[in-house]
Amino acid sequence: MMIPSRSLLLALMGTVLLTGCSASFDDVESQMEAIRQKPRGRVEPPPEFTPMPTYTYAAHQLRSPFAPPVDAAQLVTETGRKVEPDFTRPQEYLERFNLEALRLRGTLQRPDGPLFALIEDGNGGVQRVKVGNYLGKNQGRIAEITPTQLSIVEIVPDGRDGWVERPRSLNLSE
Repeated sequence: MMIPSRSLLLALMGTVLLTGCSASFDDVESQMEAIRQKPRGRVEPPPEFTPMPTYTYAAHQLRSPFAPPVDAAQLVTETGRKVEPDFTRPQEYLERFNLEALRLRGTLQRPDGPLFALIEDGNGGVQRVKVGNYLGKNQGRIAEITPTQLSIVEIVPDGRDGWVERPRSLNLSE
């Protein structure tokens, strides 16, 4: 007996709900017609594009504006000694990276052995280097390793078709 009354109740509720859907849409149609009758707006054209003049950067051989300035006294070469990079030397792995991308992460030393430095490269790897190894894009040769600092001598253009040695250093970063 319960089952027929449930079916009857569901049928009655469905009929009531569908009755609400049979209402007229005259008010909606009249509102839509009023919107269609309004004059259409005008879209403004985009502003005229004026191309900027191109600029050719011609100071690529000078010091990077993002590198710390170097005293002119440090750039003085020893008299009688000609400084030139050795382009015939095979390039070492850490010479692929700018010096600013390299980080000194620590040092290692075996008993009675030389001091090695641990350098984090631009790819996140760590490389072991010693005095005499090269790193950076400017022929940077490692001159000295201390427990907290790596002294480097780079060979950079002097701006007069010559070369000059520039001292740089990497400090232990925490």
